[in-house]
Amino acid sequence: MKNNINQEIEQLRESFYKISQFIGENPELGHEEFKAAKILSEELQKHDFQVQLGTAGLPTAFEAVYDSGLPGPTIGFMAEYDALPELGHACGHNLIGTMAIAAGIGLSKVLKNCGGKIYVYGTPAEETRGGKVTMAEQGIFNHLDVAMMVHPYHRHEKSGSSLAMDAIQFEFFGKAAHAAASPHEGINALDAVIQTFNSINALRQHVTSDVRIHGIIPEGGKAANIVPDHAIAQFYVRAANRSYLNEVVEKVKACAQAAALATSAKLDTSFYEFSYDDMRTNEALSTTFTDNLVQLGIQEASIHEKGSGGSLDLGNVSHVVPSIHPYIKICNEPYACHTHEFREAAMSDQGFEGLILAAKCMANTAYDIMTKPELLSTIKDEFQKK
Repeated sequence: MKNNINQEIEQLRESFYKISQFIGENPELGHEEFKAAKILSEELQKHDFQVQLGTAGLPTAFEAVYDSGLPGPTIGFMAEYDALPELGHACGHNLIGTMAIAAGIGLSKVLKNCGGKIYVYGTPAEETRGGKVTMAEQGIFNHLDVAMMVHPYHRHEKSGSSLAMDAIQFEFFGKAAHAAASPHEGINALDAVIQTFNSINALRQHVTSDVRIHGIIPEGGKAANIVPDHAIAQFYVRAANRSYLNEVVEKVKACAQAAALATSAKLDTSFYEFSYDDMRTNEALSTTFTDNLVQLGIQEASIHEKGSGGSLDLGNVSHVVPSIHPYIKICNEPYACHTHEFREAAMSDQGFEGLILAAKCMANTAYDIMTKPELLSTIKDEFQKK
């Protein structure tokens, strides 16, 4: 039956190629992906998926379902399709969105033989205010038995962990004055920002090695001869798990509060992007995916272990439903994501072959779950224990 799934995906290769190229050639930023959401959802409708747009109140999100009409597991494939400012699809989301619908469509062709439901979710804005965060908070994924997606990369990697992340903004308000004639009359908001950076740099000695704190100063004054009365610092604060991240964030906030007290500036603290939870890979589900990857011709020795690195909104999903986020090779050079080189790789023929491979592997993994009740039981038992 897996051969049938793979053949169905192969037969639609031309359509999937056109879709991935169209999205790549028409990059849209997060929550502006109207063209991408339209072409992906319309292709699903062609194959008898029932599609609803605007899921969770997000205009460019969608939910597509194919119901066999028979009892069985409920599988969720996650589609991403937002681009990066200036760089376009330098993270390969044109491939991610297309491989998700390809997996769903391929699997749907054999669903009458095993029962269950397939959901394909269009999840906008992964790079910024991740749509999966909102969707998870609203319970959109609660009914799923498993969720999966695959990310393009320069090598094959197993699903691993990711860092929980909070995006914190500190906005300081001071008092303007002439920096030479009457500096004593001013309250320097930029000094508060600099003090915050210095205190955070000292804090780095006293947190665990998984913590990452990195920031910028998007506003620090208007002219050198004016005491800055307004300044902003923005930070990403990351840690291996949400509970410890919450502790670190309180310490980072204390750094800003101390800076405000030292400079007499007023402080406003906010989160300028959504918070991401750490990715909790379901190992039983991950092993099944890896086994299918080997069955599709990938040498086991070339499938690497994945460590923790950046942050992703599938982490929030993985706290709700058993999930995986493995990586598929799309280029021979070790191009980093979010670069011009990776964008070109995502538009290449090799990149498209990675898309087809990932779609087959996700669909085959889902088929295993739908036909092996003991496997699904193992996956759920592991999730409950975590």
